[in-house]
Amino acid sequence: MQAFRAKAVTAAVATAAVLLSAGCAESKRGETAEGDQTLVFGVAADPKMLDPSFAKDGETLRVARQMFETLVQPVPGGTEVEAGLAESWQSSPDGLTWTFKIRQGVTFHDGTALDGAAVCANFDRWFNAAGVMQSPDVTGYWQDVFGGFAKNESDTLPPSLYKSCAATDPATAVLTLTRTSSKIPSALGLPSFSMHSPAAMQKFGATIGGTTKSVEYPEYVKAHPTGTGPYKFVSWDVAAKRVTLERYDGYWGAKAKIKTVIFTAIPDEAARKQALRSGDIQGYDAVAPADQKPLADEGFNVLMKPAFNILYLGIDQAANPKLKDLRVRQAIAIALNRQALVDSKLPPGAEVATQFIPPTLAGWNPDVTKYPYDVTKAKALLKEAGAEGLTLKYYYPTEVQRPYMPSTKDLFEIQKADLEAAGITIQPVPLKWTPDYLAAIRTTSDHDLHMLGWTGDYGDAYNFIGTFFDRPRKDFGFTDQALFDLFKTADAEPDAAKRTELYKQLNAKIMETLPAIPISHTPAALVLGKNLTGIKTSPLSSELRLYTAEYTS
Repeated sequence: MQAFRAKAVTAAVATAAVLLSAGCAESKRGETAEGDQTLVFGVAADPKMLDPSFAKDGETLRVARQMFETLVQPVPGGTEVEAGLAESWQSSPDGLTWTFKIRQGVTFHDGTALDGAAVCANFDRWFNAAGVMQSPDVTGYWQDVFGGFAKNESDTLPPSLYKSCAATDPATAVLTLTRTSSKIPSALGLPSFSMHSPAAMQKFGATIGGTTKSVEYPEYVKAHPTGTGPYKFVSWDVAAKRVTLERYDGYWGAKAKIKTVIFTAIPDEAARKQALRSGDIQGYDAVAPADQKPLADEGFNVLMKPAFNILYLGIDQAANPKLKDLRVRQAIAIALNRQALVDSKLPPGAEVATQFIPPTLAGWNPDVTKYPYDVTKAKALLKEAGAEGLTLKYYYPTEVQRPYMPSTKDLFEIQKADLEAAGITIQPVPLKWTPDYLAAIRTTSDHDLHMLGWTGDYGDAYNFIGTFFDRPRKDFGFTDQALFDLFKTADAEPDAAKRTELYKQLNAKIMETLPAIPISHTPAALVLGKNLTGIKTSPLSSELRLYTAEYTS
């Protein structure tokens, strides 16, 4: 690991040196001509691709936010939505028809105009996905929000929420839904529903092929992403692990203050910290808890983000018959000393989760079933269930950091010790985050337990609990039709107050039946160079719209 760390830093220095010849060290940044500066941001890994329509990984979405825009977007620093590429929108009384007035004078990076027809072309692309594009690993966000497709190729896919899109004039796009849904319009602010140039997609090909084991990405997805955002794509040097973007001077809104943005992959967090201190990068996120105060003391801008996430222990009931017994799942829950985990492994401000949504969201229920640490009772429950001597495979990811799991190995080890103290033998199965780990837990039923988490995408409880539990999923391996039906009722409730009460019922039922175990909510940190300002933190992690960033002397 030490050798790899040195190699990563060397790579970061080499890739940044030419582009930062005007002075990459912060002490020299003021020498760079006004508006001709470069910002190098350190990331943990390369993006999976350059098209957010088919990505759920943070590295892809972080880059995509600079190049693409959505019809609505989160307000700076919050979870509500405001106008984006749509200046306004209106719903019919029954919630089935949504009319969006498209902002005029907006062009894609290839010079073509954004209009109602372009909006509909994007929705039709997603809706008509076929073959491998119907895999949840490829169109996960579409399936989370809209369900199925024009022609479902799997019996497990539900009917689609989306029905049609009509461009009634160049400035208008009308979306028609098959049912009322709480997700609209908030979910349309997700990067996955960014607007792409129909001309560029046609020119370079935008249809993904291959199989779930060998996905084939077309040229558009790999090398020609074309949005309307403040930055446009320049290059992706896969060998050097570097994506370069440049200010789009035809942007309809306030122009980016920094001309060039580079995302350079430095997998080791200690190497990212070293690169920040040496001036080779000007920022990174997912700052290790132990590094936050020292970096702030050195004068770097450490920005805290509100906890809007969940770390959980997934349980696959299909993998092991013993896990179908509620008593066994309860035993696992109370065997975990979650408070000790929070206190020893997570940063200040982290808290034990009692349910699968953070306390700041409407629908959080103070009266759910609680599972306080009790190793003696855990042993008794296992004995009662005939599960003494239980052995479980615990899958956990490597080569990844998330705000909710800053050190996956440390978090795994403390849980392993707790579970083994209760008499459960744990077989570790560490897998590389992408593609191995995500594919294993989402498409197979071999993992008894797995570690994963979620950062909220928009400000509604459904985005948390609905994402996990509103339908059968491979990673949890359970079927509870009464629960699924209650989700349908909540999603279709147009009255916000009534929907909140239904969310409370859902949280109570989830914690009673315990298909998985919530562990913690964790605030995250973003660190920026000493003279880099203008970025506002967000609970949705959407603060990295870097066109607002600027250098100050």
